[in-house]
Amino acid sequence: MEKKSLVILFGGQSSEHEVSCKSVVTIAKAVDYSGYDTYLVGITKEGRWLLVNGVKEIEDGSWIYNSTTVILSPDATKKEFLICRNGEYKAYPVDVVFPVLHGLHGEDGTVQGLLELAKIPYVGCGVVASAVSMDKLHTKLIASSIGVAQAKYIGVHRSELKDMEQVAKRVEESLPYPVFVKPSNAGSSRGVSKATERESLRVALEEAAKHDSKILVEETVIGREIECGVLGGREIKASGVGEVVAASEAAFYDYDAKYNNAESRTEIHPTFPEGKEEEIRKTAVEIFKAVDGYGLARVDFFLEKETNRVIFNEINTMPGFTAISMYPMLWDAKGVDVANLVEMLIQLALRRYEI
Repeated sequence: MEKKSLVILFGGQSSEHEVSCKSVVTIAKAVDYSGYDTYLVGITKEGRWLLVNGVKEIEDGSWIYNSTTVILSPDATKKEFLICRNGEYKAYPVDVVFPVLHGLHGEDGTVQGLLELAKIPYVGCGVVASAVSMDKLHTKLIASSIGVAQAKYIGVHRSELKDMEQVAKRVEESLPYPVFVKPSNAGSSRGVSKATERESLRVALEEAAKHDSKILVEETVIGREIECGVLGGREIKASGVGEVVAASEAAFYDYDAKYNNAESRTEIHPTFPEGKEEEIRKTAVEIFKAVDGYGLARVDFFLEKETNRVIFNEINTMPGFTAISMYPMLWDAKGVDVANLVEMLIQLALRRYEI
């Protein structure tokens, strides 16, 4: 059987660049190399596309200095990428792309749009699902349209922060302290802060504005942080449900708690009140369908402490594949290891293009 050409994209220009560099190691090691000629293409924080020699160079960070410039051609008649060495270009065919990119300029529909122009099959959600799921404010509008419970919120634009007092008044009239302040387009809890009064609200808004022009301010939900994996195309399946137990003085699962605190942990088989696990799994599929999802996503919820209400938090269309990431763990608990999961995702990408 003839090998297919697989390009794995990683890195990117978002604040989640480092997370992507960890995720891609897991995925690259899980690929069945007997079926694919695999090319690792890293995108630097400045936006250079580089052909990487191997996983080891990603792990030690040397890929940024040792790699060769790559150009992905949007010419749909070519379906190729170009490698530039000493001013000369050599073309390589591309059959499928696995964009292991988290956050802006990768998970938000931009790279997906480029691949659509090139007519190259790719793993994961399409342009619309990627874009609206990346934007928390738009995701909330879609969740509202299907009647899914979620935290109360207001939106703030960066330009409004010139009159910080007016913004603070609007927040305080709508939501009680404490509140969470988030960039509308960001992941891995980058730029997310908890505000307990006006001064910390000001600091939180300014921090969020560093990451995006649109800012989400949400009421605090006291409860358990729950995550569920979704996988499929026409037929969509939900994984089991996991729980995030954060070890952070900030009392929420912030970036530092996720990746730098060994006391943070994930529970793959937590205990839930009767019927709640199935409700979470069902709602995760509903949200995935509502955003026109395809391939994979991780859907995050709260299970409210006082009421046991299932409250939607957000959806991630390219969840992490690091050693501590919930998505691959949840599927592994269902009997689908990372190698099988990666192959299923690639086959889904090829199938969508054929359809």
